[in-house]
Amino acid sequence: MKAPQPFLAEYFCVDCKTPFLNSAPLDEDGRCALCRHGLNGFDAVFAYGEYEGPLRKLIHVFKYGGVKPLASQLGQLLNGALPREQRFDVIVPMPLHWQKRLERGFNQSELLARWVSKRTGIPLTEGLKRRKHTDPQAGLTRAQRRTNVAGAFEVKHRSDIEGRHVLLIDDVLTTGATASACSAVLKRAGARRVTVLTLARADRRKNLTRAL
Repeated sequence: MKAPQPFLAEYFCVDCKTPFLNSAPLDEDGRCALCRHGLNGFDAVFAYGEYEGPLRKLIHVFKYGGVKPLASQLGQLLNGALPREQRFDVIVPMPLHWQKRLERGFNQSELLARWVSKRTGIPLTEGLKRRKHTDPQAGLTRAQRRTNVAGAFEVKHRSDIEGRHVLLIDDVLTTGATASACSAVLKRAGARRVTVLTLARADRRKNLTRAL
């Protein structure tokens, strides 16, 4: 299996890092429409690679095959995508509903977050709770995804979040609806800033190219 490669794009939003086919969707500051209008709950996104090929296979083996030792290898990739010029006060893993966690046996985002926390010294808190079980996001439109996760999350301890720059860690980002919902909840609890860090993100440019 080939080694996973970093995500590369010539045109992307400076905040959410969404890649585009050209510069048309970006304003003079390099921001996309969602970021310009504050429709993303988060302030920035960083991802190691594209959710395709070797990286997708590794994530599936880790997440669905229960190969927890892969957290170390994947954690190194995730740590490589972490912006060194920024300072983070606390790491928060994307939460799983208790039923899903019981079924899987672990929360993959928590394992990754713990690895990054140990290597960077940034304290970790399980500050978010998934309070309702939601339908799978796969196959839903962006609007449906946002509706699906609306009201699904809550902050456990406000004191862990208030006034801090939160690093929200997940394994995969597709449309960003789930990350946005979590970030909005963190912001309402007083987070000063929320940056999302994921192993992989879906490249929606390919869907646009196929549609042409």
